[in-house]
Amino acid sequence: MTSPLWTSDEIAAATGGRASQAFDVTGVTFDSREAGPGDLFLAMPGSLYDGHDFLDKAFAGGAEAAVVSRPIERPHVLVEDVAAALEALGRAARARTSATVLGVTGSVGKTSTKEALFAALDRGHPGQVHRSVKSYNNHTGVPLSLARMPRDPTFAVIEMGMNNAGEIAALTRQVRPHLALVTAIAPAHIENLGSEEAIADAKGEIFEGLEPDGIAIIPNGTPHRDRLVKAARRHADRIITFGSGDADVHAVHAVSSEGGSLISAALLERELTFTISQRGDHWVSNALAVLAAVEALGEDVAVAGLALADMGGLKGRGARHRVALADGEALLIDESYNANPASMAATLKSFGEEREVVRRIAVLGPMRELGAHADALHAGLAPAILDAHVDRLILISDDMRPLAEAIVGKVSFDLVDSVGEATGLLTQILRPGDAVLVKASNSIGLAALVEAVKEGAPCST
Repeated sequence: MTSPLWTSDEIAAATGGRASQAFDVTGVTFDSREAGPGDLFLAMPGSLYDGHDFLDKAFAGGAEAAVVSRPIERPHVLVEDVAAALEALGRAARARTSATVLGVTGSVGKTSTKEALFAALDRGHPGQVHRSVKSYNNHTGVPLSLARMPRDPTFAVIEMGMNNAGEIAALTRQVRPHLALVTAIAPAHIENLGSEEAIADAKGEIFEGLEPDGIAIIPNGTPHRDRLVKAARRHADRIITFGSGDADVHAVHAVSSEGGSLISAALLERELTFTISQRGDHWVSNALAVLAAVEALGEDVAVAGLALADMGGLKGRGARHRVALADGEALLIDESYNANPASMAATLKSFGEEREVVRRIAVLGPMRELGAHADALHAGLAPAILDAHVDRLILISDDMRPLAEAIVGKVSFDLVDSVGEATGLLTQILRPGDAVLVKASNSIGLAALVEAVKEGAPCST
């Protein structure tokens, strides 16, 4: 019989709460929509909603028990503060595991690299690798990811994000990674942090949580490399760089193809030629980071290379869809989940390398959290658009006006007010042989456009 993820006694001990009765759970969630048979539902407080209002829905979905701050008639653990209880449960999960824990952060590529690390390690240890799901990387997502960790995995890959200084420091103390990886430094969240140097410092906080003999993996192709190395030296036993130039792990050759990229890489102790199923320099960098981590842990890099070759595009992060049209099909590239200047430039460069394309159409929405730099950074996308040979642009909202003004007379474009208007326009102009790139910050809601175009239905967003 499989051991439960948590028993009622363990939950009560971890959280300082009181169990109403004995029970076991096999999963943990704070989203009533995700609650399934055997789950523990945490009735989290919120600024708009209170999780206690969704208890009936969670139990209707099959939840076994709940963590609550007021008594209920169902099986539960009563605590003073449910949010604090979640963090305590995450800490307890970390304390009881013997897994090798990997922490991942960075301005861009966090989730993609986390997923690639999972694929690489799981290929060698099937079913023995735990990871954060989705982009659960903040003050609630990280403890939830830890609390969901099985009792005896071989590896755990935990993603950490931030909006302000000090947030990674708090998360890394919970995660306590054996290996900490920074993917890249870029002006994401510059509105709150003010400069790329401050962003690098904030990302470098991940090293503060390293366990003894810990390993730091650092991008070489950033002007802030030395800043990150300095931060890592205070806590890491070993520092490995990846990427361009004189990096410890670097690409000797990298060639893009329709199916992805072929890479010959110089690793720490050997060379490896492998393929990845994604295109673009940013994915080459992600792959090098993954192989640096895998080799540093003493795992089989050849097996990891096979996993990278088989890894498909992620929803909202490069997933490719063939859209059936009356006389053929079009290619739809879904990058709708996130956007900042670095990821926009990298994705546009990759888009420009698409082959056998009749027209390139880019549907772009605003990049958020850029503050006073927003207008300049949006306008600064113009060279990448021109270099990508984009034939038609659909720009969403007045926030994109600086970019529109920068490309007047150079690229045909429409500036529209909403995702719904962009969807209607795209479906009108889409023709066989077109390649469409869709990218914006997640809050813009471009995922609705992707789904609508895939299904051939209008979008009301």
